[in-house]
Amino acid sequence: MSDLTEVEVLWLEKRIENRVRFGRIAAERKIDRHRRVVSFAPGSIFAFVRWTSSDFGTIVSRIDILRAVAPGQRCVTVPYVKPGGETLLRLSGWPKVERVLQMIDAIETLGIDPSDVAPDHWHHVHNRLSVNEDPRPYTKARHQAWLHRQRTMR
Repeated sequence: MSDLTEVEVLWLEKRIENRVRFGRIAAERKIDRHRRVVSFAPGSIFAFVRWTSSDFGTIVSRIDILRAVAPGQRCVTVPYVKPGGETLLRLSGWPKVERVLQMIDAIETLGIDPSDVAPDHWHHVHNRLSVNEDPRPYTKARHQAWLHRQRTMR
């Protein structure tokens, strides 16, 4: 059994798109033309976006921001993620997914890797968007405070 969390990435044009939006990939293997498996080390944070449609339109639009778990740690199961992960954010419906993707873009614009963002921020975004409220933006000052907190906790 591997210590890594595996995510199956799948792309079938106009039907299914399962992709990793951000995260530090530890390993990758190609299965076929449409599928590959990417792996994350325990403690790594990554975003997994799932979209599925039929002849009648979108069926599933979902984003999960997860922290990869070590063997034996508790985790939630997520389709295409093995064994699962610690949920930091889980939202469905295109308007909410789009908002999260825009927030990820804004964080990257600040020069911050979204996988380095404070996990509490992703909880905050999940909670606020779940009740149709605006989350606070992530700022460089918040990020510096998070990094300082990490250094003092070691």
